[in-house]
Amino acid sequence: MNGSLEIFADPTVWAALATLIAMEVVLGIDNLIFISILTNKLPDAMRPRARLIGIGLALVLRLALLSLVAVIARMTTPLFDAFGHSFSARDLILIAGGLFLVWKATTEIHHNVEENPHVQGGAAAGAASLTFGAAIAQIIALDLVFSIDSIITAVGMTDHIPVMVIAVLVAVAVMMTASGPLARFIERNPTVVMLALAFLFMIGMTLIADGCGVHVPKGYIYAAMAFSAAVEGLNIFARRRRQRHGAGERTLH
Repeated sequence: MNGSLEIFADPTVWAALATLIAMEVVLGIDNLIFISILTNKLPDAMRPRARLIGIGLALVLRLALLSLVAVIARMTTPLFDAFGHSFSARDLILIAGGLFLVWKATTEIHHNVEENPHVQGGAAAGAASLTFGAAIAQIIALDLVFSIDSIITAVGMTDHIPVMVIAVLVAVAVMMTASGPLARFIERNPTVVMLALAFLFMIGMTLIADGCGVHVPKGYIYAAMAFSAAVEGLNIFARRRRQRHGAGERTLH
């Protein structure tokens, strides 16, 4: 125990912890966006429980993978060569996870485009189209993808298990705090769903590229996501002002 605490006397450990917490929070929010989109398709009464289970599973998976950190560290050992690239177990996991994200994002985008918003009861039908068990199964699959990416990121940034555990716990605490407000925000602003799904598609393609040996700096990805989110925020603000202005004019007339 004393040995674990002694590492925090090193300033570089604190720097690594701060950086890792930031990275884990970003990955956690990506995870949470997908959980929110899925749980919003469930009946209202089931949504809080589904979000709680999804976030709880994310924590359990991350901590379980941390206990296997020695195995994960060996995942970079090449298994075979193909197309001029040596593929490791990590690469195969990233490719499989990326393909899952691309498939799921594409499916959800297609559903949102084809759905007729003018049909009465459309929201209820959409909610009923996904059972609680199916939602949890998809959340588990995505939690696993993001958990593996999270732990691989942690292993690449520090060798100290306590630092990794603290970063994971902080990220999951942020997910737990933000889960309800984020889900309600996404439900109130349907255009955000499409933007979030586009983010997931982009993350999936990034994972596939990384697995194939083409490294895309995550800073570029998150900068693009932040810029897109800022633009969408301005659009939401403008729409609300127009709605308030229109409501005020109707009141005067």
